[in-house]
Amino acid sequence: MNTLNTKIDPRDGKLVMAHFYVAFIALAVGGLAGLLQTLVRSGKFVLPAGIGYYQILTVHGVVLGLVLTTFFIMGFQIAATSRTSGTLSNLQRKLGWIGFWLMTAGTLMAATMILLNKASVLYTFYAPLQAHFIYYLGLTLVVVGSWLDGAAVLGKYISWRKQNPGQPSPLITFMAVVNTMLWIVATIGVASTVLFQLLPWSLGIVDRVDVLVSRTLFWYFGHPLVYFWLLPAYMAWYVVIPKVIGAKIFSDSLARLSFILFLLFSIPVGFHHQLMEPGIDPAWKFLQVILTFLVVIPSLMTAFSLFATFESYGRSKGATGLFGWFKKLPWGDARFTVPFIGMLSFIPAGAGGLVNASHQLNQVIHNTIWVTGHFHLTLATAVVLTFFGITYWLVPHVTGRVLTKAMNKLAIYQGVLWAIGMTFMSGAMHAAGLLGAPRRSSFSEYGGAAQASEWIPYQIAQAVGGTILFIAIILMLYIFVNLAFFAPKGEEEFPIGEVSDKAEKTPMVYENWKLWLGITALLILFAYTIPFIDMIQNAPIGSKGYKLW
Repeated sequence: MNTLNTKIDPRDGKLVMAHFYVAFIALAVGGLAGLLQTLVRSGKFVLPAGIGYYQILTVHGVVLGLVLTTFFIMGFQIAATSRTSGTLSNLQRKLGWIGFWLMTAGTLMAATMILLNKASVLYTFYAPLQAHFIYYLGLTLVVVGSWLDGAAVLGKYISWRKQNPGQPSPLITFMAVVNTMLWIVATIGVASTVLFQLLPWSLGIVDRVDVLVSRTLFWYFGHPLVYFWLLPAYMAWYVVIPKVIGAKIFSDSLARLSFILFLLFSIPVGFHHQLMEPGIDPAWKFLQVILTFLVVIPSLMTAFSLFATFESYGRSKGATGLFGWFKKLPWGDARFTVPFIGMLSFIPAGAGGLVNASHQLNQVIHNTIWVTGHFHLTLATAVVLTFFGITYWLVPHVTGRVLTKAMNKLAIYQGVLWAIGMTFMSGAMHAAGLLGAPRRSSFSEYGGAAQASEWIPYQIAQAVGGTILFIAIILMLYIFVNLAFFAPKGEEEFPIGEVSDKAEKTPMVYENWKLWLGITALLILFAYTIPFIDMIQNAPIGSKGYKLW
C-alpha cells in the first residue's frame, strides 16, 4: 500500500482537531440530554425550569445523531486521507476550514433554536411539526459545510490518482471517498425538503407542505445516514485494527467491493422506514425492502473478512482448535478491545435491523421504543465505541502525545462500562417495545393505565443504563482532554494495515466512478421516480399550490 506520510502534517492536524473539539462538546451536551430523558421516562424525575421533554429529546437526537457524528467522521476522513494520500494542498485545506466554520455556525443556529424551545421537532423534524426558520437554515449550513469538507477529501484523492496513474488508491482513502460520495448523494434529499419545503413554510412564504413528500425525502437521506455513520467504523475495522493487533488485511479487493455495495444499496431503500404509511404503493415498498435486505451481503462480507484476519493472526501465534485464536487477541490494548466490543454489538443490531426492514415484523415494533433500542445498538454502541477506539490513537498522534498505560487501562474500563450501560438500556428498550411502549413518549400521559404499568420495570432499567452510560461519557471526556492537552509528549502511531501477501491483486474497476455512480443513480431513479409522481399527482391541492396529506 502506497503511504506517503507516517505522520499527519500539523496543518492538517489542526483541522482534524477542530472537528474533534466540536464532536466531543456535542457528546457532553447530547449525553446529558440523554440521561435526563431516561430519568423522566422512569417516572421518578421531573425536568426543572420548565424544560420540555421533547426539547431535550430533540437536543439528544440532533446533537448526537447529526453533530457528533458528522464532525467526527469529517475529521477522521481528512486525517486518513492526509496520512495515506499525502498532505492536503492549501486549497483543499482552505475548503476544509470553510466547511468546518459553516458546519459550526449552522450547529450553533440550530442548537440555539432548540434551547429556546422554538425547534422541539425531534431528530426527524417531521412536518407538520414546525421549527423556527433559523433551525432549518442552520441544518442547511451543516450540510453545505460537510460538502466542502468532503470536497477536500475528493480533491486529494483526484490529485493522488493523477500522480499515480494505473494504481489502486490507498485503501482507507478509497473508503473515505466512497463514504463522501454516499453522503453527498444522500444529503440531496434532506437539503431538498429543507430548502424547498420546510424553510419557505417556516418563513410564511407558503401555507402548507406535502407531508408525505417531505417524509420520503427525509428517509431517502435517513437510511444512508446510518451507513454514513457505519462506514468510518468499517474503515477502522478493515484497515486500522489489523495493524493494531499485528496482522495483515485479509483482502483489499473484498474490502473495496463491500464499500461499493454499500454505496449502491444503502440509498434507494428509504421506504422501509415508511412501511406503515399510506400514499405509497405496496409494490414499491416491497421493492425497497428487497434492496434493503441486499445490504446484508456486504455486512456478511465484512464479518467474514474481519474474523478471517483475527483467525489468521491467532494461528500465526500458535493457536489451535476452533476458537483458540480468540485467546491470542490483544485484549489489553484499548485500541483493539473497545472497537471489538462495538463489533460484537453489531451482531444483535443487525438482527434487529432485519426485523425493522421486514414488512410483517415491522408492524409489531413500528413506532415502539424497540426502534430506539436498535438505534442505540447500531450508532450508540457499534459506531460510537469504534469512534472512541479511533480517538485513543488519533488524538495523541495529532497532538504529539502518547496513550499512556494508565489511560489505556481507563479506556478499557470506559468501553466495558459503556457495554454494561447499553445492555441495560437497549435491552430494556427492545423488551418494552415488544410490549407496545411508544417510541418517543415520556409515558407521563399514560398515568396509571394497566398497560403502562407493564413498562415501568423497563423504564427504570433504561434509567439505570442511562446513568451508567453518562458516567462512561464523563470518563471518555476525561480521556479526550488528557490526550489532547495533558498526556506526555511523544510519538503515537497512526496504524495503517498492510494487505496480506496471499491476497489477490486489486482490479482497477473499483476506481471507475462513472460506472458506480451511474448504477447508483439508476437504482435511485428506478426506486423513487414513479412513487414520487404518484405522491404529487394524487395529493389534494392546498393553498398557494402546496399539497398536504
